[in-house]
Amino acid sequence: MPSSRTRADQAYSRCDRTAAFFRGQRRETTHDDCVGGDPVSSRVALVGAGRMGTPLCGRLVSARHTVTVSDLRPEREEAVRMLGADWAPSVTMAAAGADVLITVVPGPDEAAAALPDAVFAALAPGAVWIDMTSNSPAAARALRERAGAHGVDVLEAPIGGGPDDAEHGRLRLFVGGSPEVLDRCRPLLEAMTTAERIRHMGGPGTGYTTKLLINLLWFGQAAATAEALLLGRRAGIDLTVLRDTLADSAAGSDFIRRDLPALFAGDYLPSYGLDRIHDQLQAITGEAQALGTPHTMADTVLRIHRLALERFGPVDGELLAVALLEEIAGTLLRP
Repeated sequence: MPSSRTRADQAYSRCDRTAAFFRGQRRETTHDDCVGGDPVSSRVALVGAGRMGTPLCGRLVSARHTVTVSDLRPEREEAVRMLGADWAPSVTMAAAGADVLITVVPGPDEAAAALPDAVFAALAPGAVWIDMTSNSPAAARALRERAGAHGVDVLEAPIGGGPDDAEHGRLRLFVGGSPEVLDRCRPLLEAMTTAERIRHMGGPGTGYTTKLLINLLWFGQAAATAEALLLGRRAGIDLTVLRDTLADSAAGSDFIRRDLPALFAGDYLPSYGLDRIHDQLQAITGEAQALGTPHTMADTVLRIHRLALERFGPVDGELLAVALLEEIAGTLLRP
């Protein structure tokens, strides 16, 4: 296995580059307020200044919104201020008087820990909470009820894409919640991505479920493709010929066409943690169980990633399940 940088190293270097990119990039435009619909900037409390939250902060500041950021890591303050945002040492302080609360944290546990009642109580009347975390419907339900008890509307908008997409406004947002709340918040969301990349999936929970389903299918395709390639190579088929043939066949997929070149180069995509991947696969499998739908394939994808997690630990690498299959086969997928 090639070595990978730590998550902190990756996040800090990426975030510092993002801060440099956005300095001086503020546009002289305003957007309708997410709360009242007036053509003024929103007061935004942003929770999370990591590899996704930092570029989103830059885009919001560039769109002339007033942004206050909070993160558990005080060392992120400098990069946040370089973007033109304010810093608050606690989420409750960041939320004080804000029209919009946006959470961009790693997962359900971090979202729950960041959002006690005091945070929702501190928001301005009629405020909206937009959760961009890769959350689960079950875990978010209690937070949604907590927000509602304080008169805060809720919109979920988990993210599809990486830090470069966030920096350049190419993210895909899978939105769940009221159409009316989405309409009010579209101008603010369009500061972070384009209108056609904002998909309204339905009511509460549907945005989270969509993101989890996309991940289930992608990681399942990665494992299934790796097994096929390992078998083909053992049977004497040239990997490059097999890849090109599969890509141009009924079995073709975006994974084969877009992501295999990285694997063939020995890149296991160290942009996301294996433990997070496992948690998300576990969440979607649990939802299938709760809703009574078949989940045999989902169980298999989860099991492979659980074995990879046991083998490699909670390190970064979206294709580490493939690395496990390579290890079992005693073959690296290199042309």
